[in-house]
This record gives sequence, structure tokens and C-alpha cells, in this order.
Amino acid sequence: MTRRRVLSAGAGALVTAAAITTSLVELGFTHTLVVLGVVVGIVIATAVGVERIASWRGPGPPGPLSRQFAVVIALVIGPLLVTMLILGLMMFVSGKDAALVAVIVALTGVAGVAAAGRVAGMLAGDVATVRDGLLAVGRGERDIELVATRADELHELAQAANAMIGRLVAEEAARDQSDASRRHLVAAASHDLRTPITSLRLLAQAIDDELVVGEQRREYVQRMLVHIEALSALIDDLFELSRLEAGDITWSLERVALGALVSETVDAMRVHADAKHVVVRADLPVQLALARANPEKLQRVLFNLIQNAIRHSPADGSVVVRAEALDDVLEVEVENGGDAIPPEEREHVFDAFYRGSADAARTSGNAGLGLAVARAIVEAHGGEIWLPITTSGTRVRFSVPIAG
Repeated sequence: MTRRRVLSAGAGALVTAAAITTSLVELGFTHTLVVLGVVVGIVIATAVGVERIASWRGPGPPGPLSRQFAVVIALVIGPLLVTMLILGLMMFVSGKDAALVAVIVALTGVAGVAAAGRVAGMLAGDVATVRDGLLAVGRGERDIELVATRADELHELAQAANAMIGRLVAEEAARDQSDASRRHLVAAASHDLRTPITSLRLLAQAIDDELVVGEQRREYVQRMLVHIEALSALIDDLFELSRLEAGDITWSLERVALGALVSETVDAMRVHADAKHVVVRADLPVQLALARANPEKLQRVLFNLIQNAIRHSPADGSVVVRAEALDDVLEVEVENGGDAIPPEEREHVFDAFYRGSADAARTSGNAGLGLAVARAIVEAHGGEIWLPITTSGTRVRFSVPIAG
């Protein structure tokens, strides 16, 4: 209610009271004029007081909630008691009856004020609980649960605050995990960059100091080229992984003949497999649906998985690549006959720079990014990548959508 509405209501009440008073005076009800004037004055005073609290515009807050409740109670119950007392005094003549009315009115007022104060106190207590809880959250506390049971609205407010705290805890946990992963990534990348750079520096110094000549010099140059290729591959993987994790995907999707892409990739990897005396082959159905994918990125996933499988296959071992259509996706599986991945390592194999116990010493030349890049590419296609349960060897399976 605005001040204008209060004044309009008060003016209307006065006009009505004046009209009624005139009629009552003409009929001889002289005392009624006094009562009616008092009642109208009380109503106007009560409305103005409540409106003042509701539309506070002072330089600061109107005061604690408990004090505002007390003022409202006084404004509502006080005029009612005064009116009852005046009416009661006018109805009785004897002093004894007037005293009785005064006592009854006083007791009623005390009971009303106590009951209203009790209810207001409980509501103010719930508000204070929510306030204190939010202040604690602002100070950094997170193991907090707000409970408000005195009113549905306050209960809903407490539940909303608890949900907000839960989201805040989850977001902070994700941020901490992201920060930890970033620190691990920087440390691992620094380690993998340091080793080839150190080797390159030593080889270059040897050549520059003319410590090696002839065939040995050419050998040093070849070794430098190997380290440069390793650095280039590591930088490319880091760049690709950072772009994919940031959602910076600029490549387009098209209809891809997955069977032909798998066969082409397997043929390209045979030279690498022959050098390790590993047999690599494709086991594909005669007809295979088209995939909706980017052929270059999908082939990179196949290269990474097949290369990883060859690396972990024993001499005279084998690597088999399979593909099949299931519902609305195509699933590709790369299996090798090496040792099975220990259960405690299975959930980490797709993490960047993660190496299992076999590569923990970082002597294999593998940067540990192949499976992480493969996962990022597959997930960017809307697919999944996982390790199926197997009793021997290792199987990596991923899915991509079928072209519509």
C-alpha cells in the first residue's frame, strides 16, 4: 500500500464517518460520535504506521525484523484494545463493571501480544538461521545445512540456499580438480620437453665443437631429427588437446566410409608393426554403415589407438581392429595380445600424460597423450571411448554416430 492509497483511504473513512456521525447526532446518539471519531483516528494511525514500515526510504534499514514485528503487533493489537476498552466503558455505568472490563481487555491484550510475539520470534529465528548460514558460506564454510521449519516460504528459501551451497561445493571441487590437472599437465609437459631439449643441446654442442666428424656426425644429425620429430608431435598433441578441451572445434563432419578408413589406417601402420614383429590386421564386416565424422580426426584416433596397441604388444604378437554397427552408432575396437591393464589403472588410461606401471620411468619415448587426444576427439564427435572387460590382453572401444 502506498502513501497515496493510505491517505485516500483515510479521507474516505473521514467522509464516511462524518456522514454517519451527522445521522447519529440527529437521532440522538451523542456518545457514538466520540467512539466513531476515536475508531476512525485509530484506523488511520494504524494504516499510516504500517505503510511507514512497508515503504521505508530512510538512509539505513528500518531496524531488526523482531523490532518491526513488535511495531506491527502494537499497531494492530493496541488500537483494537483501546476500542474495546472505550466500548466497554460506555456500555456499563458502575465502576466495578468498568474495572472488570478494563481487566479483561488488559489480559486479552497481553495474551494477544504474547502469542503474536511468539510467532514473530519464531519467524525471525528462521530468518536469522538463513542469514547466519549464508554469512558462514561467505566466510568460506561449506559443511552447512540450513533448516527453517516455521513457514513454507522460509523452508523453501532454506532449501534453495542449501542447493546453492551444493552447487558451489561441486563447482569448487571441479575447479580444484581442474587446477590440479593443469599443474600436473604443466609438470609432465615440462619433463617431456626437457629430455629431448637436453639431448638436442648436447648433440648440437658436440657438432659445433667438431667433436664428431664423418659418419658419426651424420648419426648425430639423425638423432637430432628424431628428437625434433618427438618435440613436434608432443607440441601438436598439446595444442590439439587444449583446443578440444576448450571446445574450439573448427572441423566439419561428413559421411565417412569407416571400413575403408580402418583398412587404410591399418595398412599405413604395418611398417611400424613389422619393425616390432607384430601382426596388425582389420576384421571388418562386408557391409558397414557410414559414420558421421571428420575423416582426418577419426583417422588420428585410429592411428593413436593402433600405435598404442603395437607398443604394448609382445614380439610376435598381434593387433586386431574390428568395427560393427549397433543401433544408431558405429563401434570400433582395437585389441592387442599384451598384458591386461591392472584394475587400478583402468580409470586413468585416458588422462593426459598418464603412464601405467610399465611406462612409469618415462623411458619409452611415449608422451602419454595419445589416448587423451583420442578421447577428446571421440567425445567431440558425440561418442564415447572405454575399456571393455577382458581376461587377457587389452581392448579399447569407441563409438561414433551413424550418418543419417
